[in-house]
Amino acid sequence: MVIYELISASFNIKLKDFKLPVNGLKINPWGLIPGILISCIFALFSGCATLPSQIKSDAVVKTILTEPAANAQNVSAADFNILGRISIQDEKQSFSGSFRWQHLATSDEILLFTPLGQAVAEITKDDEGVRLITSKLEAFYATDVENLTQEILGWRMPINGLQYWIQGTHSPVTAAEKDLDNKDRIVAIRQDGWHIHYSSFAPAQINPIPLPKVLNLVYQNLKIRLVVDDWKVE
Repeated sequence: MVIYELISASFNIKLKDFKLPVNGLKINPWGLIPGILISCIFALFSGCATLPSQIKSDAVVKTILTEPAANAQNVSAADFNILGRISIQDEKQSFSGSFRWQHLATSDEILLFTPLGQAVAEITKDDEGVRLITSKLEAFYATDVENLTQEILGWRMPINGLQYWIQGTHSPVTAAEKDLDNKDRIVAIRQDGWHIHYSSFAPAQINPIPLPKVLNLVYQNLKIRLVVDDWKVE
């Protein structure tokens, strides 16, 4: 059951005028600048404006089935800090904007912005659960991130699996299917009801394996497109 807490109904604060953190909210004007810059790039290239109607798999030459790892609960995805663009589309709504995601072994923090750089939501996940703070400075708490984002934002954010998928691999917690091309590069992953297709990869520099640049995720009627503009992996 999601616990609702109105942080500040009496403050009458607009996000664009927001200066001081409220109960740990880390959205601030300086933090919006990367979102604005990314959104400008988004406007020029329209990379997330249109989602593909279907996932193509012409390059697939083999499919690998993976089983859950024995010590999966103790395995964490590598730490990363990324900036990018996001587009959401389902039968009832659509959304395009930018995002910032910091993933650590014990926590996740995701900030969502509109194309104009205004804060939409802050999602934090740690050992105590999940917290979502909206642009109206309302805080919601739950134990499951997908159910919480579905109820408050209207679409699911699969952080548990996405922390692996966005790095071009499957989650070790559950069974998965992986499609590879003739060079053994990942083309698509099917896991936990999600279908993840990789359109392009960033050049390998510090990391020996190229990291995904563009991902298309499909879950039933929901389509999510992610374009990663800046990768920092630790």
